Amino acid sequence: MRRILTMAALAATALMMTSCDRNPLLEEWNTPFGIAPFQEIRTEHYKPAILKAIEEHDKEIAAIAANPEPPTFENTVVALDNSGELFNRIYAVFSNGASIDATPEVMALETELSPIISDHLNSISMNEELFARIKTLYDGRETLGLEPDQMRLLTETYRSYERAGAALPADKKEELRKINARISELQLLFEQNVLKETADFTLVVDNEKDLAGLPQAAVSAAAARAEEKGMGGWWAFGLDNASMMPFLQFDDNRELRTKLLDGYLNRGNNGNANDNKAIIVELVNLSNQKAAIMGYDNYASYVLEDRMAKTPEAVYALLDQLWGPALKSAKKELADMYPIAKAQGVTDELRAADWRYYFEKAKADKFNFSEDELKPYFKFENVREGIFYVANRLYGITFTQLNNVPVPHPEAQAFECRDADGSQLGVIFMDMFARPGLKRGGAWCTGYREQFYENGERVIPIVSIVGNFTRGQGDAPALLSPDETETFFHEFGHALQSLLQDVRYQGNAPMTRDFVELPSQINEHWAFEPEVLKVYAKHYGTGEVIPQDLVDKLDRSGKYGQGFATTEYLAASLLDMDYFIMDEIPADLDVNKFEAKVLGDRGLIAQIPPRYRSTYFSHVFGGGYTVGYYSYIWAEVLDADAYAAFKETGDIFNQEVARKFREEILERGGEDDAMTLYVNFRGKEPGIDPLLENRGLK
Repeated sequence: MRRILTMAALAATALMMTSCDRNPLLEEWNTPFGIAPFQEIRTEHYKPAILKAIEEHDKEIAAIAANPEPPTFENTVVALDNSGELFNRIYAVFSNGASIDATPEVMALETELSPIISDHLNSISMNEELFARIKTLYDGRETLGLEPDQMRLLTETYRSYERAGAALPADKKEELRKINARISELQLLFEQNVLKETADFTLVVDNEKDLAGLPQAAVSAAAARAEEKGMGGWWAFGLDNASMMPFLQFDDNRELRTKLLDGYLNRGNNGNANDNKAIIVELVNLSNQKAAIMGYDNYASYVLEDRMAKTPEAVYALLDQLWGPALKSAKKELADMYPIAKAQGVTDELRAADWRYYFEKAKADKFNFSEDELKPYFKFENVREGIFYVANRLYGITFTQLNNVPVPHPEAQAFECRDADGSQLGVIFMDMFARPGLKRGGAWCTGYREQFYENGERVIPIVSIVGNFTRGQGDAPALLSPDETETFFHEFGHALQSLLQDVRYQGNAPMTRDFVELPSQINEHWAFEPEVLKVYAKHYGTGEVIPQDLVDKLDRSGKYGQGFATTEYLAASLLDMDYFIMDEIPADLDVNKFEAKVLGDRGLIAQIPPRYRSTYFSHVFGGGYTVGYYSYIWAEVLDADAYAAFKETGDIFNQEVARKFREEILERGGEDDAMTLYVNFRGKEPGIDPLLENRGLK
């Protein structure tokens, strides 16, 4: 049994270790915009800083809970809302740093600190004296004369404590505390295992003939990767999207495509030290136990009560409504591929590793068009300027690159965002290129400081978007695929919401999981609008604006492939739900058999695996989107309907619609019920028809 030191002993040890060293995390950050002094921070600074921050936070909470004065909105709810500033800013630097530069030392420190941080947060959310003060205010809320945002803060604070178990008897609290700690530990281990499995796999090609069909940029990138690994003269491919996707789309060698995709699909499923199957089983069981303690039949019901969806039935109703049309469309796409495959000598059934390859050929056959034709017009810097252009046209805001300011990683860039009147809105970092083995996969938006108010003045947020895009090689710049371009617009949509947010209380900032994707997904709609393409899509070599015939082909082919895209997404969403809808977990739960059955029973065809198989489904088993992966399609109902508000005016930059979207959605965060905010903007609840139309499924 692993020995865990007491908090006091840990703090004393940390103090002895660092008594002679300055710790930049604990000093005042005299930097532009109050950015963390990233270049001064070393791994050994994190532990003593976090322990000190926890100690300070505990003192703040104790003072609020033990206040001899009767509870008031200011001395309890606002005081709680303002507490933990030191902990929040230090932990943001640590957790974000671990996602973009996950060295073995950082991962070991994550593992060490995880139970300490979990215990700290549980101690706050289960503090009986603090909850008693909050409950007193909540019970008498109608007599307090609160303004709407104050009532929202009080109500949501009370609900969050109640849902965290603050009202439970002591024995149940202790049981829940242990479950929460173990869940946090397992989620971190799951994430680290996926990162290791992704880093450990390399497909090495030693025969140039096996590169036939690949774009030159992908060949050059693979050669550079091999050189870095000491295999000069060969070509190396990894499981990060920047390396894997071009290979699956264009490489003519079917067996190598299969080998690469199998490596991707079997991450965490190889029976080694990084295997995630047992972790999944334990997480599902622990989640179910947590739900039972809280009085719910299953974990999905517990989670969804606090979301827009409210119930599992509402989520399944949406997913099931889309499943049939999506699968039907996917089967039509598959049928288009067989004649092409047969002409190339393929006599057996197509495999999952064949889909992207033959889809590219089917699309070229149907539309006389290949994705690779577009990439010269999507230089990274041009796409970024296109994103800035859209934001400026919609909201009047501008972005100026900042030099000589601290950045989270040497490859990151910083930009200052200003409003139309010249006032500061925030700072955004962009760290957009892959670092296999060190940076977490995918793309995301995060923050180092949330917008808040201090002495009546708005303190600007510090936001970051992170990606794993394909790098440029040699003299060639980074050229983005359409998918990467859309991802860039998506993550910037999240950043816009953070930059424009203007809430009085920090506790009112968070949007519910199935509402938070609205700002990101609506921003994708402008990416390929002809009016916008003409501004930013310029050939990297000649400066030529994208030709009209390519724009037309892009537009005509836009819905082709939505059968596959929608089906693989829905498969993952259903898998997430199915794990956590069970009232009782089978004692012999087998992850692979469970996944095969629940998707097989729905008729998922063999050529389409879910976007995320269970053993590397970090959205769910790494935390954050547990019983929440459906959120993207739920929010797509909203974003398709919201974008229709612009289209209906005949002007995709309609200023009145943009103003309402900013004021009612982007600025307000979680200041009111999500559907109320949406109706305030749109004037009605959303319908599903715009989504079906956008995906070509109507």
